[in-house]
Amino acid sequence: MASGFAKFDDKHMPLYRVLWVADTPQFCGQEGCEFEGRYEVRLEQGESVFGTREERDGMLAALDHWQTGGEDEHEGWD
Repeated sequence: MASGFAKFDDKHMPLYRVLWVADTPQFCGQEGCEFEGRYEVRLEQGESVFGTREERDGMLAALDHWQTGGEDEHEGWD
C-alpha cells in the first residue's frame, strides 16, 4: 500500500500538496542565500521547502510510488 506522505528535510509532507519538484539546485546569486545548492519542492498556496539531492530523489520516488499504487512502472505492458 502506498503512503500518502514523504519525509523531506525534517517534515512529513502529504504528497497531494506537491505541485512540482526542481530538477536543478537553487541558484540565488546573492551572498547569504540560505537555499543555494538545495532543491526546491513547490507546494500549493505558494509554499516551498528545500532539501538535498537525496531528499529530492526520495520525494520523486515517493510521488511515483504513490501515483502508481506501488506497482512496477512497466507491469502489464506488452
